[in-house]
Amino acid sequence: MNKMTRIIEFTKMHGAGNDYIYVDTKRFPISDPERLAVEWSKYHTGIGSDGLVLIGPSDKADFSMRIFNADGSEAMMCGNASRCIGKYVYEYGLTDKTSIALDTLSGIKMLNLHLNERNKVQSVTVDMGLPADEPADYDGQGAKPMREQPIFAGAHRYVGTTVSMGNPHLVLFVEHLADIDLTQDGPLLEHHPLFPGRINVEFVEPQPDGGLRMRVWERGSGITQACGTGACATAVAAALTGRCPRHSRIVMDGGTLEITWDEATGHVMMTGPATIVFDGKIEIRE
Repeated sequence: MNKMTRIIEFTKMHGAGNDYIYVDTKRFPISDPERLAVEWSKYHTGIGSDGLVLIGPSDKADFSMRIFNADGSEAMMCGNASRCIGKYVYEYGLTDKTSIALDTLSGIKMLNLHLNERNKVQSVTVDMGLPADEPADYDGQGAKPMREQPIFAGAHRYVGTTVSMGNPHLVLFVEHLADIDLTQDGPLLEHHPLFPGRINVEFVEPQPDGGLRMRVWERGSGITQACGTGACATAVAAALTGRCPRHSRIVMDGGTLEITWDEATGHVMMTGPATIVFDGKIEIRE
């Protein structure tokens, strides 16, 4: 049987260099996002991205978000993608709201849009909600919160703190980030036996000016330019371990995010840019 072809319109966007392909599924339904995420994410033979983001309707929020990593696995949450959705739905006329409720697999997140004088979205603040413990059985005595515990990647010894931002993170503070081989140690830690569901890994070097320089190995995507939930997890881990106050500046390969862990509410607020790269069309066979 011959397969039917269909044209899908998409938008390539990035938040601090964390780039995804965005599709409005109300206009262009996607039936096999796992396969398309793998095909489209390839830089040489596809569109090129860290994954595929589907924007859809929701019966309990303004919009819904589903995220598929470059390997086809579905992600729970992505702060950078959330900001990009805020810009997308406002600038493409899907809403005139500047406060938007977004339905994700990690719950409903509130997006607050900051507009410039041309009525364009300059930055977005996302209420990322409450951080939580990400238990691990690091001592053989049962799963428990992991704070500053030794963990090995091959012959390399790190000290790690786990945090959940709706998805799991392992934050490792290091003296010299330039000495870290992400391609070697990232996958070893992502697939470490302590984390049977795999984990996102942040390598972080505190800076003299109080900022935190971070590089990330994302679960399912590998090295990415930025990770919003990872930046939030890093800020929380830095506060928990006394390295930073509750407001911190996270500097990543693709850009900088401002993170505030509000003491009154316990919520983590993330502020950063969202950028439209280009619009395009691609043919799929079904």
